[in-house]
Amino acid sequence: MQLEGDVRIPSGCAISGIFSRSGKKMNGEAIIRSITTMHDRSNGLGGGFAAYGIYPHNRDLYAFHVFYGSARAKEECEKEIMANFDVTVAEKIPTRKMPEITDEPAIWRYFGLPFEKLLKDTQLDEREFVARCVIKINTQIKDAYVFSSGKNMGVFKAVGFPEDVGRYYCLENYEGYCWTAHGRYPTNTPGWWGGAHPFAMLDYSIVHNGEISSYDANRRFIEMFGYKCTLLTDTEVITYIIDYLNRKQGLSLKEAADVIAAPFWSEIDRMPAAERKKFTYLRNVFSSLLITGPFSILLGFSGGMMALNDRLKLRSMVVAEKGDMAYVASEECAIRAIEPDPDRTFAPRGGEPVIITLNEGVDA
Repeated sequence: MQLEGDVRIPSGCAISGIFSRSGKKMNGEAIIRSITTMHDRSNGLGGGFAAYGIYPHNRDLYAFHVFYGSARAKEECEKEIMANFDVTVAEKIPTRKMPEITDEPAIWRYFGLPFEKLLKDTQLDEREFVARCVIKINTQIKDAYVFSSGKNMGVFKAVGFPEDVGRYYCLENYEGYCWTAHGRYPTNTPGWWGGAHPFAMLDYSIVHNGEISSYDANRRFIEMFGYKCTLLTDTEVITYIIDYLNRKQGLSLKEAADVIAAPFWSEIDRMPAAERKKFTYLRNVFSSLLITGPFSILLGFSGGMMALNDRLKLRSMVVAEKGDMAYVASEECAIRAIEPDPDRTFAPRGGEPVIITLNEGVDA
């Protein structure tokens, strides 16, 4: 009999997401139950969650979640943060001791805004300034990793099975309108705290099941624009690609999906003229950002969530709806564990983004 860990699971890794279009707040219990259903798709080398709407009392401030591997790293990183941001809260992130979670770094969070004078002096907008500060810390300060940096959202991740990670971070005490989760089964990269999913930049967060065969081409292109891939796993580059296309280039999320999971040229050739012109432009200008290889991803962002398969649909992904609620998971059982009677269940086509947003007028 083969035991867990004795055999490679080629379609391993699990993703799950819950979203309330009405902005209803949910604690972390449901997403933990959902991802636990897919326990055998991960191997204990990484689990994590992203949640949106969880910091209402500091909703207008950037929330920096940071791993520290040494006291020196904490001292250097805090010096950098305090030099650039007006910090109103600096505290340890609450955790509970669990035998399943070991080799813990120090885990802190900081709430603040960039100093106005620095924004004026650098002539950068607020989000670009924050992104550059995060990249600087993660590339220049050894043993310090900013793994979450958005407003009114947060990433919580560790080495372990996701259900243990959720309990470790006391996620039952947080309430958000959107939750995503990941159970990791790394095949080519190490299992370590910074390499667990989600990966985040500003309010964008990514969980991913699959393998990126185009990683080197994607990484080389995106690093020309100031990004640095430092976290030793291919998924990190997807987050930066989304940030670059949506925030820096002004593409819609649908257009960003059309770059990442672009149609084949043979499909484009059969399109009507206007559509053919658009897709030809996207494929030519952003050719190095086409992601090849099997993948299913969940993107979280302020006010929404997007699910996307690779164009050949080589990884499983199911979407369901019940009233104002939307659910996405690698397997339908993970949805039915928390919503046994959905109104609608479907599997998106390869390369077809499913974009879910808050209802008009909802301020989450």
